[in-house]
Amino acid sequence: MLKETLGLLAFGFLKIPLLFWLRPQVLELTDRRCVVRIPLNRRSKNHLGSMYFGALAAGADCAGGLIAMRLIQAGGGKVNLVFKDFNAEFLKRPESDVYFTSEDGAAIAELVKKATEGTERVHLPVTIVATAPDSLGDEPAARFTLTVSLKRKS
Repeated sequence: MLKETLGLLAFGFLKIPLLFWLRPQVLELTDRRCVVRIPLNRRSKNHLGSMYFGALAAGADCAGGLIAMRLIQAGGGKVNLVFKDFNAEFLKRPESDVYFTSEDGAAIAELVKKATEGTERVHLPVTIVATAPDSLGDEPAARFTLTVSLKRKS
């Protein structure tokens, strides 16, 4: 996953500097599942020593968008990706590195196919679960629902 992590860091450096600053690491990226880790450190902590909600939002963004970006690139990159909305449910304070997991790859693949074949913008809510295994075990720290919005480039 070194190649994927370096790609994400380069994208962050060039397009979204906050991602580069947070230093996310791609642990798994397939057409079905994505796992991204954001380390808990001075860059990502809040005043209570847990992960700042902005860093949590950035991790959810990465996990929700990387599968779609991978599938779009595999199909020739002729689709624009944005997030239409963002809903978060913060359940516990993560006081260690946070792992963001999305398992909506199959649904995202169908969405990319619809976007590629059509001319209308298409949407899909994707779910990302954030866990902090070192401090919370398997218990979710947060759940996110982001609506992926795709449209074929004209």
